[in-house]
Amino acid sequence: MTVSKDLWNKNQDFIKTFLEHPFITGIYQGNLDRNCFKFYIAQDTFFLQSFARAYSIAAAKTKRLPDFTIFHSLADDVLKELNLHQNYAKQWAIDLENIKPAPATCRYSDFLLATAWEKEIGQIAAAMTPCMRLYAFLGQELAKLGIPNHQYSEWIVTYSSCEFDRSAENLENLLDNYVEDLNSIEQTYYYALFCEKDFFDAALLAK
Repeated sequence: MTVSKDLWNKNQDFIKTFLEHPFITGIYQGNLDRNCFKFYIAQDTFFLQSFARAYSIAAAKTKRLPDFTIFHSLADDVLKELNLHQNYAKQWAIDLENIKPAPATCRYSDFLLATAWEKEIGQIAAAMTPCMRLYAFLGQELAKLGIPNHQYSEWIVTYSSCEFDRSAENLENLLDNYVEDLNSIEQTYYYALFCEKDFFDAALLAK
């Protein structure tokens, strides 16, 4: 079993709780308060900018040309995701030019960028993989129930897509290829998952 799969399996009890998180159930049912989603889109835009930078930093650290290319490709995927957020912003009048990051957003972004600047590539991948794999998991699990037709359907379509799953898999492969200190990798991976929960919790307070 690969390290990325082992980390995913070890955290299953925690991961499964996300499917019952009110933010996620509200997305699927279509009854999530719009202010919560608008807040989430703004905060996620701020966070994804840090995510793209972390990919670029990791690319600069690798000496392997194929991995350099993959990291930049993953950064391009983030830019596409940001374009999706821009579409939400236009439709729902969300101000993405003057985002005030919430404490949960700052903690997650600061952790990610500190890891990117200070740690080796395996640690960077461990800090980023939970976000990618978790969103792919949530999108796919919701899609299994049938994609509904409401204001949040596009969110489910995006994260249940084969393209997004491939991006998550590419990052997991990079994690597997750069593992050094497994104990530290495990701690980084779990903390990133915890930050994801904190991120969703914060969105629910924005009613």
